This record gives sequence, C-alpha cells and structure tokens, in this order.
Amino acid sequence: MIATPDRTPLTRDFFDRPVLEVAPDLLGRVLVRTTPDGPIELRLTEVEAYDGENDPGSHAYRGRTPRNGVMFGPPGHVYVYFTYGMWHCMNMVCGPEGRASAVLLRAGEVIVGTELAGKRRLSARNDKELAKGPARLATALGVDRALDGADACAGPDSPFALLTGTPVAPDQVRSGPRTGVSGDGGVHPWRYWIANDPTVSPYRAHTPRRRRT
Repeated sequence: MIATPDRTPLTRDFFDRPVLEVAPDLLGRVLVRTTPDGPIELRLTEVEAYDGENDPGSHAYRGRTPRNGVMFGPPGHVYVYFTYGMWHCMNMVCGPEGRASAVLLRAGEVIVGTELAGKRRLSARNDKELAKGPARLATALGVDRALDGADACAGPDSPFALLTGTPVAPDQVRSGPRTGVSGDGGVHPWRYWIANDPTVSPYRAHTPRRRRT
C-alpha cells in the first residue's frame, strides 16, 4: 500500500540548513504552484546543489549582483534566472541569510494539473516529459523572472509552497556530477535524483559553446 503524501507545508527552518543537506532532502517533496488558472503540483525527482562563494559553478561564486541577490537569503525564497536568452530556471534558496546557496529544481512528476501544465509544454510527448529538465519544469509551472524572490514559506498568499510529500529512502537517492557544469565546479557530485524514476532528465556533460564566425 502506498502512503498518502503528507501535505504539511515545509517551514523556513527546513531551508535554513547547509545546501548539501537540503538538496537530497527535497526529493519526494511536493511543490505547489498556484496560478489564476488553477494549481499545479509537482513531486520533485531531481535537483542540484549550488554552494555560493565556495562553488565555481554557482552564480554567486564572485559575489553579489543584481541578478543573484535573492540567493543571499532569506532561505525559503525562490531564485529565478534567465539562461541562453530563452529559458527560465527555478531554485530554492537555502542556508543562513547573507550566505548565498540554492538548489536548482531540475525535474519532477506533475501529479496535479497535468492538463494545465501540458498547455504550456505542447512539445511534451507524454506526461513524464512535462517537467523533465529545469527549463521544462519552469515552463510547465509558468515560472519567469517576475517570480524571482517569491517566498515559498509565506502561506496561502504565495504563488509557491513546498509540502512534506513522501521523502525518499536514502537507498533510493543517487548522486553524480551536475549537468553542464564545467571547470572546477564540474567535479562536484551535487546532482541528486531518485533512482529509476522516468521523469529524471538525462545527464549531459558540459559542452563549450562555439561562437559563430
């Protein structure tokens, strides 16, 4: 018998911990996105940790900027960035305020609102692909830079909430290098996913972008 996911909201204390503790602990949790058209709920299946000024792969490695300011806290807020001139990605800020760290939400299973998510992800071949990758996840949830800084611990008036869900057993958590991260940051095994879950995105090593001549 499969237990019903726990719908107790995660508190700010959950996120006020080191990023390498929070990241794997997010697997199996339920992200709720409230929209004017209705709610979408997503069971998180893949994440990546980014450890601020200690991490060459992090946006905050070289310090605070207007773009990454939300990463410096408070914990429990949403950090949204725009990449490659076309995609948004969503992160959960964690750790003590003033020290930048965040968890990239890479993939998940849409468990409520599949029709609504599907309208945003018309290229998805099936429901398992709706949020299979960080840009797809943000697109399915209707996330853009306007939601940067949203407080996921603010209660029913927030566009986001994280519910306890069904935490994943440690023996079902896998880890490995982060997708697309190069240089010194590419060696960290800070990508975490649920073993054998069909919604987890495929790993891709960093490929240098070639400039057009």
